[in-house]
Amino acid sequence: MSKAMREPTFWILTALVDQPRHGYGVIQTAEALSEGQVRLQAGTLYAALDRLAAQGLVAIDREETVEGRPRRYYRLTDGGAAALAEETARLAHNVRTASRLLNASRPGPAFA
Repeated sequence: MSKAMREPTFWILTALVDQPRHGYGVIQTAEALSEGQVRLQAGTLYAALDRLAAQGLVAIDREETVEGRPRRYYRLTDGGAAALAEETARLAHNVRTASRLLNASRPGPAFA
């Protein structure tokens, strides 16, 4: 298994699972999905999207002009979906392990 994915990367990829989104849409969706835990700044997001595109995890889906300004939409690639699935499995394993140890060491209600 590869190294842990940075949290902003996890939420950017997760925001693109169901449909292509433009940058501001990725920012809004990542914040909503993370319940406000991740608040991406535009500069950080676009640098991350460039890096993820170079790694083949996201791709440009289309570009359009809205009110005279270009808007670029990004989509998750098959490689991006595989990387996100791998990270999700890694995190789930970590949660199961920690929960098992917590439940074994504490009397009372079990942790999920």
